[in-house]
Amino acid sequence: MRKTTFLIAVYAILLSSNLSFAQRQRPTAFLPKSEGVCNTPQMGWSSWNKFMTDINEDVIKEMADAMVDLGLAEVGYVYLNIDDGWPGGRDTNGFVQGDPKKFPSGMKAIGEYIHSKGLKYGIYSDAGDFTCNGCTGSRGHEYQDAMTYASWEVDYLKYDWCHTSNLNAKDAYSLMRNAISKSGRPMVFSMCEWGTSKPWEWASEVSHSWRTTHDIGPVFMPVPVSYTKEGRRNWRPQSVMDIIEQTAPLRQYAGPGHWNDPDMLEVGNSLTVDGIFYDMTESEDRAHFTMWCMMASPLILGNDLRTISGETLAIIKNRDVIAIDQDPLGVQGLCFKKEDGLQFWFKPLINGDWAFCILNASEKEAKVTLDWSALEVDDELSGRKTDFAGITYSAKDLWNSSAKTFTTAKKNRKVSIPAHDVVIYRLTPVTK
Repeated sequence: MRKTTFLIAVYAILLSSNLSFAQRQRPTAFLPKSEGVCNTPQMGWSSWNKFMTDINEDVIKEMADAMVDLGLAEVGYVYLNIDDGWPGGRDTNGFVQGDPKKFPSGMKAIGEYIHSKGLKYGIYSDAGDFTCNGCTGSRGHEYQDAMTYASWEVDYLKYDWCHTSNLNAKDAYSLMRNAISKSGRPMVFSMCEWGTSKPWEWASEVSHSWRTTHDIGPVFMPVPVSYTKEGRRNWRPQSVMDIIEQTAPLRQYAGPGHWNDPDMLEVGNSLTVDGIFYDMTESEDRAHFTMWCMMASPLILGNDLRTISGETLAIIKNRDVIAIDQDPLGVQGLCFKKEDGLQFWFKPLINGDWAFCILNASEKEAKVTLDWSALEVDDELSGRKTDFAGITYSAKDLWNSSAKTFTTAKKNRKVSIPAHDVVIYRLTPVTK
């Protein structure tokens, strides 16, 4: 008998008499979350946005192949996360099993394939009795599940919040954090509780990231509310602009090892709900991706990598923009000001650099005259100042590779931003 199988069998016997009682108690121990696994926001791909529960081991293997073949792993997308739809119930000892029809080779085997491609293995569960789509949840089996994931060599756990009546979020997530710690295997722990209990106020010691909003969709501007004939509110996806507005004020809570998560990326995706088709233009995809990088967000792709367009690939592989997200200083960007449908953002970076972005959320092209003296930033959170009066910066356009680098010494530079698009510059000091 293999060592991991033997350990799980012994653990099942030890738990049989007191598991139910112990896991209903308020967690009193504090076991640390895994350290050093998420010093910059996590990057990868998840099955949910495109496939929802329509997944199987062939699809996952094809996505793993594509992540490598398309060069996505090379630029940082290393986590392949299997979302809801994989569990197939529990065995007689209470250990969760993969759905045998979807994953006939088993969940450990699919993890081995992912690892063989040089990627990291992510999986999904829920703090409740069931997942959001009715599969087996982890409630009452937290330590069992964490040990099982460790035996499968899982590197990442996304933990949802459906079917959680009578549970306290902080306690439930702390319990799973403790269970992961006890398992002995480092894992990224991603909380998906939609911001309902303001996790940014308490979760920095519990998880590596926490959702700040409800579920995103491939839609840029807010979707009008609609109702059924019975008066129930129809589900509608949160838009890119909805999520930016909700996440921007939370920058003080983010930093290395603990990130605000405005949900997965919808770049290159589409969605039909209640007969309504949602998708985004190339400009909107570019703006969406850029703003997630400005907000130091996890970058988790959700499109079908087997049919990806060249335009989408160019967006998600832009190394210069990814570097803004992955900057080791770990400061979420600041929305400096808003006017006429435009948002002006700054993000402090290492070595005195800044990212400067203008987001055009209006319905028409915007022509902006840059007066750096009117854009001075004194960021109390990072302790950094732009000091355009005393420092000259070179400005590199991160989306237009043919544009010439200019300096901030030249005032009143004119730039154009198409509707629902961005310009972003990396500002590097050249004189002080």
